[in-house]
Amino acid sequence: MKVTLPDFSQANILVVGDVMLDRYWHGDTSRISPESPVPVVNVSEAEDRAGGAANVALNIASLGARVSLCGITGKDPEAKKLMALLSDKGVDCYFEQRNNQTTITKLRVISRNQQLIRLDFEKDFSLHRPLELSTFDLSPYHLIVLSDYNKGTLANSQAIIQAAKSKNIPVVIDPKGNDFTKYQGATLLTPNQSEFEAIVGKLNDDQELLAKAEELRQELELDALLITRSEKGMALLQQDKEPYLQPTQAKEISDVTGAGDTVIAALAATLACNKDFILASKIANQAAGIVISKLGTATTDAKELQLSFDQQVAPEHGVVSEGQLVALIAAAKSNNETVVMTNGCFDILHPGHTAYLKEAAALGDRLIVAVNDDDSVKRLKGSERPINPLEHRMEMLASLSGVDWVVAFSEDTPERIISACLPDILVKGGDYKAEEISGYQAVITNGGRVKILQFKQGYSTTNLIEKIKANS
Repeated sequence: MKVTLPDFSQANILVVGDVMLDRYWHGDTSRISPESPVPVVNVSEAEDRAGGAANVALNIASLGARVSLCGITGKDPEAKKLMALLSDKGVDCYFEQRNNQTTITKLRVISRNQQLIRLDFEKDFSLHRPLELSTFDLSPYHLIVLSDYNKGTLANSQAIIQAAKSKNIPVVIDPKGNDFTKYQGATLLTPNQSEFEAIVGKLNDDQELLAKAEELRQELELDALLITRSEKGMALLQQDKEPYLQPTQAKEISDVTGAGDTVIAALAATLACNKDFILASKIANQAAGIVISKLGTATTDAKELQLSFDQQVAPEHGVVSEGQLVALIAAAKSNNETVVMTNGCFDILHPGHTAYLKEAAALGDRLIVAVNDDDSVKRLKGSERPINPLEHRMEMLASLSGVDWVVAFSEDTPERIISACLPDILVKGGDYKAEEISGYQAVITNGGRVKILQFKQGYSTTNLIEKIKANS
């Protein structure tokens, strides 16, 4: 079933929680230290990323939603760096900077895509006063996210929940700790299975998980409870609805760092667009599958997310939608396949067409045929054309052995769809100069090439129609 993302730009979300700076030191290791049996890493690259609640905000911004972030930091270079990282991506930061605190920083040493050690620099905020939002105006926001890493920023989470409820603003929470009563009355809670079992006890099977999940949902007066279960996917419990179990979408796991942040971000962005919990969980599950295939604290955007959904429903061969085609091209190019594209009306398929398409297919691994729809054929060829409707023309082309994908376009020229697809080789038949071909500039700029093929002599759709008329 095709999933279409909501317009995330319509959402305005407030994230409140434990903000952190994630640092990564990368380098090669080829020897063991003479001082101790540990690897020696020759650090060649250092990078900083937003972590914790800051990564949640960054994930939301990456999807295209408006987002503000409230948290506690020190008055230190790490806070400045974190604010710069977030502001650069459009996140509005409202940090309470304290003299007696240091900005939470986590340093990871990476070698050959493997994390060797993590060093944490932090003080427990719970030893001090929690974040106070009583004077903060919540009214502009469609939804509030509480991103709790158990550092003390959200020690007064119940006050925030009640303030939001008084304004009918949903509250979505990524919880931590062994006491979930502090989240009483929230809209949605998203523990992972380990966090959930820390509250309800060890689980033996799915039936027990669902029973205890519903019991906890009722006890905490939640609208919904979503349990993330790593390779087992997700389990969604809603009031007065059947449980919804969803398998994972991860294909290859590189690093699970920040996956929970991506889940809560995608859920929040979808729910803030007034979509239901099931669609939100599907989108969150897909987003998580994308980011755990990346190294370190990562994000995904709406384009990559939609492409991922389209790849799931795209057929291996035949007639496809433009969205499916873009996904199929991305997959083909990731496999180092050469993509060839041509276009035309192909009203009455004849030997000239088939010879031309066979020659085009031989130029690469995948051949795309873009076909003018019926209205554009009428504009180009006259009111009596096409002879065959679009559906029939596409089916005939798709049946040819050399043709991989057939897609329709509605404009008089294929300029737009070629620019969207950006094939490696653009092919056109006839007496043209390459630079006269629609899509030439886009393909060349992208590093592709344009090739002109000669039609087989003695065949044309117009001539065939004239012969039919003459013999009728």
